[in-house]
Amino acid sequence: MTATQTIDLTTALGRLTLPNPIMVASGTFGYAREMEHVVDVSRLGGVLPKTITAEPRIGNTPWRTVETSAGLLNAIGLDNDGVDAFIEHHLPYLQSLSVPIVVSVAGRTQDDFVSLARRIGEFGVAAVELNLSCPNVSGGVDFGTNATSCHDVVAAAREACSVPILAKLTPNVTRIADIAKAAAEAGADAVCLINTVLAMAVDWRRRRPILGNGMGGMSGPAIKPIALRCVHQVASAVDVPIIGIGGIATIDDVMQFLVAGASAVQIGTANYYDPTVSTRLVDQLPSALAELEATCVADVVGTLKV
Repeated sequence: MTATQTIDLTTALGRLTLPNPIMVASGTFGYAREMEHVVDVSRLGGVLPKTITAEPRIGNTPWRTVETSAGLLNAIGLDNDGVDAFIEHHLPYLQSLSVPIVVSVAGRTQDDFVSLARRIGEFGVAAVELNLSCPNVSGGVDFGTNATSCHDVVAAAREACSVPILAKLTPNVTRIADIAKAAAEAGADAVCLINTVLAMAVDWRRRRPILGNGMGGMSGPAIKPIALRCVHQVASAVDVPIIGIGGIATIDDVMQFLVAGASAVQIGTANYYDPTVSTRLVDQLPSALAELEATCVADVVGTLKV
């Protein structure tokens, strides 16, 4: 048996345990069905299907996405068919997969979040991710920019739902550690850092924004340094597991997030241009951990020397 074969990739995030720390982010992997002929989904640490809302949403007017020099700018607007359609048409397939399913939910009000968490939790999914930080819908970041509001919605969802609760936070705040602390004190099993960075693109000839919504969320390589900073700040201030998100595409990216303080990661934008990246990272992770003489993922988490 080689050194890499003895490495334990199991990842603990509060009450949520994953077979490995490589997850795919909501909004970038469809409902998994779209990827079944490309990716061996069963090898992933977890799958997050597209964020769902209480009622169907048609999303924002085009354009909804713009490629930039270092990533992707999007203003999809949480386009989805609503929770009823998700439960009827998508959830049965997702639950047939041999992989933890984490359902991302978003609401306009605290009651929306609580109702969605309660309903989805009844189906025994692995966890519910509260999307408190979508920058391209009205009120989308309200719960993620105010510590009191964040605390209240996480606490209410935790009380209403028996499965683990993850809080996805926005970087568009002054002190992200304060928001993460509020989520942790409210009972979040983990925090997800970060959602996209508020940004825009301009057509100077027409003197108009390119996105139909005016502004949207920036993802991809450009935001990785911001995400790493947020993970390190939160890990240094709050004792709660962290899931790192933002510009992750290589095993070096994964390892940077782990040593900065994340216990797991979500792959987002990279899924669009390299759909097999997630399983390749699972393959590469044991060797990378072995380089640091680690026997499990937890051995390297938060070991950054500053």
